[in-house]
Amino acid sequence: MKLSTAMKPSTLSRLALLLLAVLLLGGCTRGTSDLREWIAQQKAKKGAPIPPLPVIKTFETFTYADQDLRDPFGPSAAEQSVATSGPRPDQNRPKQPLEMFALDSLKMVGTIGAGAGIEALVKDPGGVIHPVHRGEYMGQNYGRITAISDDHIDLTELVSNGNGGWMERPASIALGDK
Repeated sequence: MKLSTAMKPSTLSRLALLLLAVLLLGGCTRGTSDLREWIAQQKAKKGAPIPPLPVIKTFETFTYADQDLRDPFGPSAAEQSVATSGPRPDQNRPKQPLEMFALDSLKMVGTIGAGAGIEALVKDPGGVIHPVHRGEYMGQNYGRITAISDDHIDLTELVSNGNGGWMERPASIALGDK
């Protein structure tokens, strides 16, 4: 069999490609009614019931009415005496500007003066430099400056001892290059 000049291989392949495209598009015309029907069925189903919340048990509290027994969760007599004696922070004095910063975030950058009139220069985290003198406070633990030298500042901090009382703790800030 001989192909005529009208049916060349390129024309034949174009015709086959066109026929294939028409068949593929014919498969898409079926519609989405079955999909919409399935969605409607799923929406119509009732969900599983939500289980009820568990009942919260209430516990009775026990008050130690007998004066001879000590509250096991309260401080002992020795702890109470330590809590009432010893150092305490002065809550009535106004807070100083450097007391709102943690001690490790403050940097000593230098000193001015000499002898009893020496004052240290302290840089806060915001970059502001504050002059400080002996007896002033800095840090968040009621740190009181006890001594200023050319290369460091000595402080005494008041920290909680965990029993309701306070204890003194020495601290210092050294002159740094930062």
